[in-house]
Parts: sequence; C-alpha cells; structure tokens
Amino acid sequence: MKNFKKLSALVLAGAMVFSLAACGGNSASTPTPAPADTSAPADTSAPADTTAPEAVTNPDEIEDSMTSADGTYEVAFITDVGQLKDKSFNQGTFDGVKLYAVANGLSYKYYQPANGNEATDDDRYDAMKAAVDAGAKVVVAAGFMQENALKKAAAEFPDTPFVFIDGYPLSDEAGNTLTNVAAVAFKEEQCGYFAGYAVVKDGFTKLGFSGGGGGTNDACCRYGYGFVQGANAAAADMGVTVDMNYSWEYGSSFSASPELQTMANGWYESGTEVIFACGGSMFQSIAAAASANDGFVVGVDVDQSSQSDTVITSAMKGLSDAVEWAVAKVYDGTFSEIGGVATSLGVNENSVGLPTDTWSLENYPVEEYEALYQEVLDGTLVVDNDFTKLETTEWSNVNLNVI
Repeated sequence: MKNFKKLSALVLAGAMVFSLAACGGNSASTPTPAPADTSAPADTSAPADTTAPEAVTNPDEIEDSMTSADGTYEVAFITDVGQLKDKSFNQGTFDGVKLYAVANGLSYKYYQPANGNEATDDDRYDAMKAAVDAGAKVVVAAGFMQENALKKAAAEFPDTPFVFIDGYPLSDEAGNTLTNVAAVAFKEEQCGYFAGYAVVKDGFTKLGFSGGGGGTNDACCRYGYGFVQGANAAAADMGVTVDMNYSWEYGSSFSASPELQTMANGWYESGTEVIFACGGSMFQSIAAAASANDGFVVGVDVDQSSQSDTVITSAMKGLSDAVEWAVAKVYDGTFSEIGGVATSLGVNENSVGLPTDTWSLENYPVEEYEALYQEVLDGTLVVDNDFTKLETTEWSNVNLNVI
C-alpha cells in the first residue's frame, strides 16, 4: 500500500503548504525544452530513432559531478555537515537535485562548504555565492545550520530562488520575509511514531534514541519525540513497559565518532536491543556497535537497510521527491507560491513513513502498519509535534532515561 516511492498526487497538486498564511499550488510541470537546432541539415542516411529515452529513476546511476559545456551550473546543492554520500540526509537531498536536473536536461553541481564539519556561516555563504556566480538558477541548501548564511545570500541575491530543506521562513535584518527562500520541512514526528510503534510491536522493549544536532535541530527533535510516543502507544496496547535511553551526546556534528560508538556499545552491552540512529553519518558508529553486540538499528531519512544487516526499519521522509517538487516550481513559474512560507510534509502527502519493500519485522506485519498509517491519514490518530513536552510528559508505558 504505502511503498513510499513518490509524493502523492495531493503534493503534485500543491495541496501541501501550511504556514501562517496557507498557500495553494499548481501541478509541478516539466519545463518546456528549448527548440531543436535546425541550422544543420538532417542526417537522412538512416531511419530516425523514434524510441523515447528511458527515464533515469535511480539516482545512483547519475554521476555526482558533471562538466557543463559553458561552465555554468543551473541547479546547485549546498551540503550540510557530514559526507555528501552519507546514505542519509545529504545524499537523499542531492538525489532530488540530480534526478530533476537529468530529467530536464539541466546542468547541476554540489558545493561542500570549506572546513567540513567545522564549517562556519561564512564558509556556507561562500559556497552559496560560488553557486550563484557559477550561474545557478536555483540553490538547494540542506540543513538548519544553513540559516545565517542563507539570510545573507538570499538578501544579496534576491533574484535567485533558494530551497531550504529542513528549514523555516527567513527574514532579512530589517525583518522583511525573504520571499526567494522556500522553506521545506517534514512531519518527522509521524514517521518517528511509526518506527517506535513498529519495534515495540515486533517484541523489543529495550530501546535507545541517539540524536544529531545536540538537541537544537527541530527535525531530529520531532523524530525522537514521535519515536517515544509510538513506543509508548504500542507498549500500552500490549500491556508491557519499555525502557528507553535518550541522548543527544556526541551527535552535535551528525558525524561518526569513537565516542559515539563507545556510548552505543555501552547501551547494547547493558541490554539495549535497538537504537534509533537519528543523525546522518552517526549511523556508521551506531551500526558498528550494533553489529559487535548482535543489536539492531532503526535508520533515518532514507531506507538504510542496504547499509547494514542490523537495520530492521527506517523512519523515512521524502527528501528527493520534495526537492524535485520545489525545484520544478522555479521552472514552471510558480515558485512564488512556496517562497517565504513554511511547507510541512507528512502522511497526507505520502512524504513520511516506513519502507515496506524491504520489510524485515517478523512479528509486526505490513498490514498492521498500513492500518496505523491510515489512522494518521484520516485523522483518527494525531501525533503531537510539540517536542518540548518530551521530558514533562508522564509516559504510561515508557521508562524514559534522558542522558
């Protein structure tokens, strides 16, 4: 039912924007290709090939780097901290850039801010300026850490559209909304809920959550809060109690580290059965600890089951599809509908969920997950997104150990 492959027709119809002022939209149409060059005589030596080229749907088949004939690059991507090929947030976002560009014959390029995980706001701004100077018609920036650099770049280049993934509306120094910045976020609490509910229903009662951003990243906070809600609900349904370690330690840079792996090792050795690895390249440390201790992992952002046999499910959001949708609005002339407002994507847009194509949970069938999904879809079940209530909530069936 929910294979979580493409945004639903509701998204493509634009019924997805929720902000202080709701904003509708039109279909994300494909740009009209330029007229063919008729200055050269046609080659009539062989019959014309009328076979339509097969669309590329696998981003892994598209080169990360390309060389533009005129030295300009239309669709630009500014990476978040961590690696471009992190099998998570950066990669999922860049996949959307590549897929849209290739499908529409556009040049593309990624820019990694200088100094890696120690990148400053100036480093991020320099990457954005380099993209604009290289001819970018649209710049996609990943992650909340881009905020200050985006404010500066968007104000300096008001004619350049920016897509702020995992972002929120921005204003210039005078308090004016930057209408050339489209803020695209997700209802991570919903897929976090699905993951927490699923692992408890599958029989796990010793859980862990290890989050990125040091607790200052709203997306990771929503993931974690949803995870606890889902685990608590499933435990209540089953009449059991769940123990959960919950920590932001060693995740501020979203990177793998010996310290993070040591912490995860300690959790597994003390009885934790599965850890939600919520933070890009942090996955590598947690998966290594899980493998060493016969433990399990919940992946994040994309289906991470191919990265480790310890992964039992992943809390996913439609990064690639959202990027394609937003970039298309630059080329179809409807970017003004999403510029300067907050877009939030969830189950109603088929933009969050668990991967059913690689389902491996043995005691929680796909059909039960689909029924739960439907409850959220029809409004019977509402997942709270106010993560500030995490520690003040009296959880009925979760012993929450915030570290």
